[in-house]
Amino acid sequence: MNEGWIVHICKREAWQSAQELGEYRAASLESEGFIHCSKPEQVLDVANRYYAGESDLVLLWIQPGVFTPEIRWEVAENGEVYPHLYGPLNTSAVSKVSDLIPDEQGVFHQFA
Repeated sequence: MNEGWIVHICKREAWQSAQELGEYRAASLESEGFIHCSKPEQVLDVANRYYAGESDLVLLWIQPGVFTPEIRWEVAENGEVYPHLYGPLNTSAVSKVSDLIPDEQGVFHQFA
């Protein structure tokens, strides 16, 4: 399922609210102009860097070619290229939602 897919980490509550509205808006869309996303193989690094110790997180699997905002692949400070969505994400583009659960120390090792 990983080929061409992008993923986004968010709070379960934020995703539930988005489903009622039909679109998802991360706080970064207002503050930075885009929604941070990752390739599936980048998720654990991102989760441990920015969400360590947090709970009640989900991973949104965004289907290629179905989302409506513009996507730009941009180089981050660590030199890796990440997908950024420049606009609200239509919830119809999310094909799967996985739990992202840390261990007792708050570290992420896997996702469902």
